[in-house]
Amino acid sequence: MKHYKIELMFRRIALLPILLLFLVSCGDHPTAESVAVFENDTAISELSIYNLPSVWTTQNNEEIELKELQGNVLVMVMIYTSCQAACPRLVADMRAIEAQIPKTKKDNVTLILVSIDPLTDTPQRLKDFAITNDMDSPSWLFLTGSEEDTREFAAVLAVSYKKISPMDFSHSNIISVFNQKGELVHQKEGLGVNNEETVEKIIELAH
Repeated sequence: MKHYKIELMFRRIALLPILLLFLVSCGDHPTAESVAVFENDTAISELSIYNLPSVWTTQNNEEIELKELQGNVLVMVMIYTSCQAACPRLVADMRAIEAQIPKTKKDNVTLILVSIDPLTDTPQRLKDFAITNDMDSPSWLFLTGSEEDTREFAAVLAVSYKKISPMDFSHSNIISVFNQKGELVHQKEGLGVNNEETVEKIIELAH
């Protein structure tokens, strides 16, 4: 069922460039700007997360769309800041991965933590969390969004989560790697696992 939901999500994403083509073809005189937008969209595959229309807020209280991250390798995990069990270990895994990326590659890699608790994880709370955990360099990006967009994005990442108390969630522990076009190329599940393969994939892609 999980794989079916993901496939359905990507099918919905794939309709976006088709719809744009329809809109352009219906006009008598498409503008150069509309043609350029269409050409840029077709350069992104139907499996790219850059087709998602969701808008997120960063730890710096700035709104961002995922497509603005195009061109960098993305390393993603979903957490929540009040977590006392799995999330601290996921954060440690992400920091261990970041430490193994050569300095010459780091400008081409963005490490992203997406909150599964947007009601609690405000931009300021994410900012404080980033500072406390020494994750406040330009390489790190924390995102919070609407509950609907968060649930939708979790489905794309094959991350399951469920609220089990007012301040606690059960959730999957998956680190995902996306290439420069926003396509999922690698995932690793578990806590404190060997991340050598993940680091190798990041270094291979980052250029």
